[in-house]
Amino acid sequence: MIKVGIIGATGYAGGELVRILTGHKDAEIVWYGSRSYIDKKYADVYQNMFQIVDATCLDDNMEELAKQADVIFTATPQGFCASMMNDKILSETKIIDLSADYRIKDVATYEKWYGIEHKSPQYIEEAVYGLCEINREDVKNARLVANPGCYTTCSILTAYPLAKEGIIDMNTLIVDAKSGTSGAGRGAKVPNLFCEVNENMKAYGVASHRHTPEIEEQLGYASGEKVLINFTPHLVPMNRGILATEYATLKKDVTYEEVKAIYDKYYKDEKFVRVLEKDVCPETKWVEGSNYVDINFKIDSRTNRIIMMGAIDNLVKGAAGQAVQNMNLMFGLPETEGLELVPMFP
Repeated sequence: MIKVGIIGATGYAGGELVRILTGHKDAEIVWYGSRSYIDKKYADVYQNMFQIVDATCLDDNMEELAKQADVIFTATPQGFCASMMNDKILSETKIIDLSADYRIKDVATYEKWYGIEHKSPQYIEEAVYGLCEINREDVKNARLVANPGCYTTCSILTAYPLAKEGIIDMNTLIVDAKSGTSGAGRGAKVPNLFCEVNENMKAYGVASHRHTPEIEEQLGYASGEKVLINFTPHLVPMNRGILATEYATLKKDVTYEEVKAIYDKYYKDEKFVRVLEKDVCPETKWVEGSNYVDINFKIDSRTNRIIMMGAIDNLVKGAAGQAVQNMNLMFGLPETEGLELVPMFP
């Protein structure tokens, strides 16, 4: 039985970790860490856990937790994990960080986009970028995993096969994405109040969203060239889900069958990536509550562009589900354990 500690257990991603791990046959949560709710019963924070979780929230003492847990999930704001990390902790436990602290390999890029000093850059090179479908073998041997962001998971997996095969001109890539409000976290913010969000849709972080360099870096590795993209996220009035629509110019004439064969080459054996049938567009509703990524594409021969589409649940495949997928790989478990979650409908 894997002993699990969660720091940030009362945020949305942390709560989703608890939900998933409660049904995981090989994991036991031993620490519900929360800076805001210390000594409060977890089920009083999340009433859905009444008579399911009988535990009290503890603090965020990673050094103490490292002595008790086989793996620690840090579902915390940027900067926390990096400020706490040291050799002693990494010698005692494995870390899966759901923040951006170890996702970006260039520390100057991280500090520029996140506006904070990186407190432990010596671990950046070691950290494995935990996009399982791409870095599976490296994740298996990791002791520090950088769990990808939600927009990035959807955006990268949607374009990755075509970037890898050199089918699209990476200089023309545009990513237009929409997210439900849970992506902004559980903290009280005026822009996320019901009256601000309901019956409304807006772009934000235009030309400045912090997931931009993460997408660029990973698609750069795939394509073997420096990648700069236009990435525009939007907030939509729903709880969960991300839909990414991506546009790029084709480098050569291709048929539907040729492009479909490329996607199948990379994803036909991937449990959690579903390449949809011809002309079926991904929808957030059909992945809600699950670890699936639904992907499809449409060739626009009139403009010589391809339109790539992807949908995920931002809290599952975009955060907690992917983190558990990483944990399973790190401990030699079936990758799907605890994650065979059928999408919820309606």
